[in-house]
Amino acid sequence: MMWLGEQITERGIGNGISLIIFIGIIARFPHSIIDQFRVSQNIIIGLIILAVMIVIIAGVVMVTQGTRRIPVQYAKRVVGRKVYGGVTQYIPLRVNTAGVMPIIFAQSIMFIPSTILTFFPDSDFIQSLSGYLQYTSFTYSFMYAVMIVFFTYFYTAIAFNPKDVSENMQKQGGFIPGIRPGKHTADFIDNILTKITLPGSIFLAIIAILPAFVSRFGVTPSFAQFFGGTSLLIMVGVALDTLQQVESHLLMRHYDGFMKSGRMKGRLR
Repeated sequence: MMWLGEQITERGIGNGISLIIFIGIIARFPHSIIDQFRVSQNIIIGLIILAVMIVIIAGVVMVTQGTRRIPVQYAKRVVGRKVYGGVTQYIPLRVNTAGVMPIIFAQSIMFIPSTILTFFPDSDFIQSLSGYLQYTSFTYSFMYAVMIVFFTYFYTAIAFNPKDVSENMQKQGGFIPGIRPGKHTADFIDNILTKITLPGSIFLAIIAILPAFVSRFGVTPSFAQFFGGTSLLIMVGVALDTLQQVESHLLMRHYDGFMKSGRMKGRLR
């Protein structure tokens, strides 16, 4: 499968491994819908559930594509007879910089208590604690959400370094209007990144606990997985990334785009 994914990456469009995972998730969707309608046996309720899922997917797309653009002004430089710089560019800070990684980290940590409890099958006290660590329990959802918020900030701090961005900007003669270069610029970027990461982390936490929440309202476990968690984030992320690569190939060949009326704002900027 790894070899097949590499072949797709080299000869096709998109990340091959991600596309294989994406197809594996999508392949379960028709069977999940059929099972859901068999359980509910009510077309109206089934359509309402589908409409709620579409709204959730739209929200995930908006947060995944959401960015906070910081304007950067570059000073003019004269090299020979040519003048460089003097333009305004933007630093796009993503609302969800960490992606799906905080959910994966939090899931790995949450597996540890359940594994430890299986080592004491004869202890009534230990087994009584297992009820608080069930997938659908409030305690599990709360701990899960708190850990996702923590790991979102943790992974964002590792993946994005404001100090390096400030130094590179200063070397290229760029500055943020109204902000001094150097440490003040790094603090300014770090402050904005901290503020936009909070709603992104809370949104990730809500998406992660949604499958357990909707399963309490008669949604089958197989269909509840498409309401949130890693499955939904992987589907949205891979679909958007593949769509962007398709449009980039079309634009290189002077085509108008993949969807003329549905092009996402800011993609071609």
